[in-house]
Formats: sequence, structure tokens, C-alpha cells
Amino acid sequence: MASKISLLPILLLLLSPLVQSFRLKDSFLQCLSSSSKFSTSIASDIYTPDNSSFSSVLESTAQNLRYLLPSVTKPAFIFTPVFESHVQAAVVCAKQLGIHLRVRSGGHDYEGVSYASETETPFVILDLSKLRSVNVDIDEGTAWAQAGATVGEVYYRIYEKSNVHGFPMGLCTSLGVGGHITGGAYGSMMRKYGLGADNVIDARIVNANGTVLDREAMGEDFFWAIRGGGGGSFCVILAWKIKLVPVPPTVTVFTVTKTLEQGATKLLYRWQQVADTLDEDLFIRVIITTAGSGAQRTVTTSYNALFLGDSKRLLQVMKTSFPELGLTPKDCIETTWIYSVLYIAGYPSNASAEVLLQGKSLFKNFFKAKSDFVKEPIPESGLEGLWQRVLQEEIPLMIWNPYGGMMAKISESAIPFPHRKGVLYKIQYVTTWQDGEKNMAKHMDWMRKLYNYMAPYASMFPRTAYVNYRDLDLGMNKNTNTSFIEATVWGAKYFKDNFNRLVQVKTKVDPDNFFRHEQSIPPLPRSMKRKGRGVGQW
Repeated sequence: MASKISLLPILLLLLSPLVQSFRLKDSFLQCLSSSSKFSTSIASDIYTPDNSSFSSVLESTAQNLRYLLPSVTKPAFIFTPVFESHVQAAVVCAKQLGIHLRVRSGGHDYEGVSYASETETPFVILDLSKLRSVNVDIDEGTAWAQAGATVGEVYYRIYEKSNVHGFPMGLCTSLGVGGHITGGAYGSMMRKYGLGADNVIDARIVNANGTVLDREAMGEDFFWAIRGGGGGSFCVILAWKIKLVPVPPTVTVFTVTKTLEQGATKLLYRWQQVADTLDEDLFIRVIITTAGSGAQRTVTTSYNALFLGDSKRLLQVMKTSFPELGLTPKDCIETTWIYSVLYIAGYPSNASAEVLLQGKSLFKNFFKAKSDFVKEPIPESGLEGLWQRVLQEEIPLMIWNPYGGMMAKISESAIPFPHRKGVLYKIQYVTTWQDGEKNMAKHMDWMRKLYNYMAPYASMFPRTAYVNYRDLDLGMNKNTNTSFIEATVWGAKYFKDNFNRLVQVKTKVDPDNFFRHEQSIPPLPRSMKRKGRGVGQW
């Protein structure tokens, strides 16, 4: 009996997550070391939970602190490849060893699917943060940006070469471009030039077999799918080749804030009527939050804008199209495009462009977010009901982004991102809190009730959502035929009819579903493939 008891601690130890991490790491290292692609040791690029740097690496780009709580399962280890060949070997070895891989370029995904797992353990993170070179060719009007480079780094490297070139992607400068562009990538020039994904002309990827492919090698269907079909479903993005766009030497920015007491409701109703029809050089988003406390608490609506031109022409446009805002010359700030990036991103007015090279997120919180696309103006009565609910939450935030312009001219099927003609604006709903799990249920409940309230005013059949604002409330994959049917529900919300084509591409390029997470594009189940049935043929 004594000998059996003495073995118990050893058995428990062998089953512990830490020992499991060691075993996975050792197997992975052994596999990597046997690869001809490695000429030097890469042990220092693998971080296990016993490593003093593990937590800092895990937390380095993670934006949603909900997925760093102690109750959330952590990766067995994190691998930070230095070369493209390391990514190839990592995919091959993970596949051979049956290791579940999560791929992270910037860590801004709202539900943490690149650095946490709600459905599969153990898992490891392939962190691309060391692959961040940006090579700009002004003569050709293009740039190659590796996946781990941030939006801000790409903007800065363009600015280094030219003050009359830019690129139309994210407002948040700490986004990793690898994952950002896979979801579409919208920004303050979207009404002029479309999305970041609309302006990608080539890519380098590692497919599920560990092979590096460019656009020509992967084929047009594969290339179509990765530009807006969401990250983590088809491959590892190594780099994007982007087409630069012209920007004027002088642009103008402004922010005008109105409270409820200053007529915010009527003004926002008017904005809904004109935002998508304004001059396509003008982008006016509305940031909605609260101010004050007690009986003085109110809703604030801030009209935050970029105009691709000088203030004189801007004032003429506003006088003709949106005089209700009351924009004055004093509200207007003339600047360069690169400094408009800093302004829109919320950096201090004295910040230098070099701050974009820091790659640090200005937004690290416990939060829950959702999204909607709106096709008809919300009436004033609907807005008044919305204000009642916004005032109930501690730190509510909504951002309304205008569409129209180029966004209405590009076909819904040009890339997987389908939210085009007919969309007036997109709403992002966010609630944040600082006390971890303590009051998390309360804030999540508020968000879901707000979302339910907005249902009559949002797009319908389906009620659409933005894939880069992932929302696991819409459903999750569980790698069964049942979850495939459920995936068609959230798939239609993110991609509308494009979901069918995404499934077809997935089935062709990753039939074994190696690249997967809670809302990755599923391949057709084997039972459906045997029967020759396609998506929608139930």
C-alpha cells in the first residue's frame, strides 16, 4: 500500500499542465531541430510557463484582458519565429505532432482567439511579432509588409519615403497587419479608397502543408478568401503586398462634441441622413460615450473627422452638405496625413510620428464588443431609448463609422467582406471595466440587452456583423456536423452569401481543418462531401 501511495504525487505531476508543456515543447523542438530549415538553435524563441518572460510575451499584444484572467487556459508554449522558414517548420511539426496551433500577429482580436482557446487544449501560440519588416517602393507605388508589423509601422515607413502617399487601413495604430487585413481593415480613408483588403495586390503565406505560396502559386480563389475572410482559417499570413494611395500634402482634421443638452439627438439623426452621401474625401465618424456624474451625467457625441484637403474646401463642403454641425475655421486643424493618423488614433497633440514605431496599444481593458450595420436612419425616438440604456452603464462606448463613397462602388463579392452598397454606417458597441471577473457578468448582460434593443434598427435577414469585431455570442465551432450548421448562422452575419464560397475554398485548401478556432471557416463535413452536397443544400 505504501508503495502505491508514494507513486501518486509522481502520477499527478506527470499529468500537470506544466509537465505537458515541457513534453510538447521537447517534441516540438526535436521536430524543428531535425528540419533542414534550421541552422541555429531556436530554443530561446520558445517560451513555456516556467520561463520568466512567458507572461510578458503572452500579454505583449493581448488587447482584451478578459482572456488573460487566471481562469482562462494558457498556451502550452509560445513560439516567436524569426524567419519565414521557421513558420514553415512550425506548421509542419505542429501537424505531424497533432499540436493545436493559434496564430497571432497583433493580438487585437476581440475574443482572444489568437492567444486563448475556449474549445481546445492543449494549444500553442505561433507569435509573428518578430516578422515585422516593411519595404516601401515609392516608384512602384507599393509596399511589402510582414504580418507582425503594426499599422503604425506601415504608415511610418510610407511617411519616411513620401508625404503624398498613404494606405487606407486601421484607425488603431497598434494592430498587427497580418490579422487586420484578413478581416477587411477599414479606416478614415475607406470612403475614398475602400478597405485595406481592397488594396492588397499580393501576399506570401504558409499553407496547411507548410509550403510558402504567393498569389500566383495559391490561385485566385485562395487569394480572394484571405482578403476579408477572417484570420486563422486558411493559412499563416507572412506578408502583404499593398498598393499605396495618393494623399494631399495638406489634410484637415476636426472634432466637434455635442451633449444631449446641446441638441445631440437631432444632430445625430441628421448625420445619419448625410454621412454616406458626403464628399468621399470626407470621413466623419461619431464617438458616443458619457460625461459627468449623478444628475449631471449626460451623453456626448463627438464628430471626429478627416478631410483629404485644406480647411477652406472642407468648410465649403460642410456648409453645403452638413451645416447643422456648425463647423467653424477654429475647429479645423490643417496638418499632414501622417499627423492625421496620430490625431485620429488619439495620441497627444505634441506626439511625434516616431511614436508609431512603438507599437503599443492605447487600449488594454476588460471589454466586450459587438457590431451592427445600419441601412435606415434610427428615428429620434429610437435614439432617446438608446440614451437611456447608455446612461445605465459605467463606461459605455459606441463608434459610428460612415460608409458610402468607394465602399458603395465595390461589389459585395469582390472580396469576402460584403458590407457595401446600402450600408449607411457601422456601429461598434463596447463596454469596458477594470475589476476583472468581479462584475463581468453585469457588464456582459448590459451589452447583450443593448444589442437586443438595437435589433429593430439594424440590418436584417441577416443581422450582419463585422468579423474583425468577433463576437462569440453569435456561435462557436465545435468541430462537428452540428457546429457546421451553426457556423452557417454566424457565417452569414459576417460574410452574407460569401460564406458559401469561403467554405468551398476552406474545403479545398485545408480539408483537415488544421487552421481553426472558435469561429474559423469550417470545411464541408465528410458526410456532406460523400453525398456531393454543397453549402445551402440541406
